[in-house]
Amino acid sequence: MIASVERSSLSGEVYAPPSKSYTHRAILITALGPGGTVKRPLLSADTKATISACEAFGAKISLNDEVKIQGVSSMPQTPEDVINVLNSGTTLRFCSAVAALTDGAVLTGDASIRTRPNGPLLSSLGDLGATAFSIRNNGKAPLVIRGKMRGGMTRLNGGVSSQFLSALLIAAPLARGDTKIVIEGYLKSRPYAEITLDMLADAGVRVQAGTQEFFVPGNQEYNLLSYTIPGDFSSASYPLAAAAVTGSEVNVKGILPSRQGDIAIIDILSRMGAEVSWDKEAGNLWIKGGELQGIEVDASLTPDLVPTIAVIGAVARGKTTIKNAEHVRHKETDRLHAMAVELSKMGADIRERSDGLEIVGGKLHGADLHGYHDHRIIMALTVAGFVAGETKIDTAESVDVSYPGFFQEMCKLGADVQVSANLKNEALNNFR
Repeated sequence: MIASVERSSLSGEVYAPPSKSYTHRAILITALGPGGTVKRPLLSADTKATISACEAFGAKISLNDEVKIQGVSSMPQTPEDVINVLNSGTTLRFCSAVAALTDGAVLTGDASIRTRPNGPLLSSLGDLGATAFSIRNNGKAPLVIRGKMRGGMTRLNGGVSSQFLSALLIAAPLARGDTKIVIEGYLKSRPYAEITLDMLADAGVRVQAGTQEFFVPGNQEYNLLSYTIPGDFSSASYPLAAAAVTGSEVNVKGILPSRQGDIAIIDILSRMGAEVSWDKEAGNLWIKGGELQGIEVDASLTPDLVPTIAVIGAVARGKTTIKNAEHVRHKETDRLHAMAVELSKMGADIRERSDGLEIVGGKLHGADLHGYHDHRIIMALTVAGFVAGETKIDTAESVDVSYPGFFQEMCKLGADVQVSANLKNEALNNFR
């Protein structure tokens, strides 16, 4: 599908979708216990992949406005078939660790998933008593996991993804023995691991967490009976950025304080010159765009914001530098390269570095852009289109991974967006 984007001015209010990160964890942790209810979940392509995987492990799940789960009570079953995680890297990593508690499983996904690295996780699962390997012997899906994980000590490279640590933290409490995880190097995206630790505690699981070491007693049980998902700062970054770059005023609702690292978007926009006011108790975040100024941003803890920041930097005056973002290359696509290529098509002065981007802001023009089947690339480029006009972005259907209804919500704010079935731009949906 093709998104056709014109210059737009926004106004009004929009609800932030529920957090994808919290939804993944809540569903899986609830399914590993006796069961319970996940309230205000994000039901997207990614989280539905986690639901399907939990059903493969023996959970019974029904969907409505809430997710009601009859869990496996600490005894996940051996799946009867291959687990297909589609495009969800979180599902692949988390459920590979859970598979190590069974007699065995095979996990795979779409073409993008089959390019993403998992070597550190496979190595750690092997240290802890499982057999874990890539069919192609390259650390990438399809993966074969054979249990059972017994515990022990493992060293985990922290430089690729915190999802590896979260996966081990979720599975280790159900191992027969105790587990010690030692992080080697700097743990990228640590706020996501903190979310996992908070939710494990909510489920009654004990973990001794240090800066570089984590100790998880074995033979524990999960008991997460009810959990309400907070709003997602990663998804909220798009309407917030759209207001900032178009000089508009928008209220994003449902934004409550949480451990999400992408809460940093509030500080980033403020530093760049937008007016931001946050009522934390009510969950209302008001933003008014203005004259934006380039800044330096350390993305080590906030990889999902990189495409959004790149677009804001392309519009702001002066130079914006994004650093410590090498791990962003290992997402659904190489997001540093993708943003450098696509924003260049729009006339941006942007340079790709090994661990980041350097952008000198200026005037953008419309262009035909590739979305790489990557939800965050597509949404960020849509924001750029609100400034440039006459912009077309392919693979637009991929926004369903994390923000179903993204284009409809932008149009409610006054954006000029059409979604079309093919390159001839025959309108399939016009949400204006």
